[in-house]
Amino acid sequence: MLAPHTDDGEFGCGGTMARLVEGGTEVRYVAFSIATRSLPDGFPPDTLAREVREATTELGIPEDRLTVHDFDVRTFPEHRQDILETLVALWEEWKPDVVFQPSLHDVHQDHKTIAEEGLRAFKRTTILGYEIPWNNFDFAYQWYVALEKKHIEKKVSALEKYASQHHRRYANPEYVWNVARTHGINVNREYAEVFQVYRVIV
Repeated sequence: MLAPHTDDGEFGCGGTMARLVEGGTEVRYVAFSIATRSLPDGFPPDTLAREVREATTELGIPEDRLTVHDFDVRTFPEHRQDILETLVALWEEWKPDVVFQPSLHDVHQDHKTIAEEGLRAFKRTTILGYEIPWNNFDFAYQWYVALEKKHIEKKVSALEKYASQHHRRYANPEYVWNVARTHGINVNREYAEVFQVYRVIV
């Protein structure tokens, strides 16, 4: 799972990660920035590095399957080659069966860079783009993962670990529940997360 910034992964596919971990799947979480320059006043520079450890633990991901880089927030396009080389190294080391990453339609420059370079680095495996609703001007609702209440509870609990981000309007448990409920209703399930399909290899 590729997260441009800590917490993107939880928003995009936190419930899916919780379900996969529950089923015995090895889930790895790679964050590319701890967004030090975006922290509110009063928070130490390493705040998000600590919060992402707590959040992924809540989802059941062991700390040795968490990797946190510190590319400077909002500058990813300037570091495109370094990011690609990092992603290629991940492919060579892990050879994952499925990669979850941002959508190509995500308008945030950092998210879009990870999406574009992720397609290049992981073109030999299944790639699914997760939804960040407030950043996606377009999104194809193609692959649904049905979730239960316990999976959304873990997603919400993980997001609550990001105390430094509670000021953001989308960092709202009710919003998270409503998005999951809406996607579930669309496919006659209780809850769901949705993904855009870029490549499926069976």
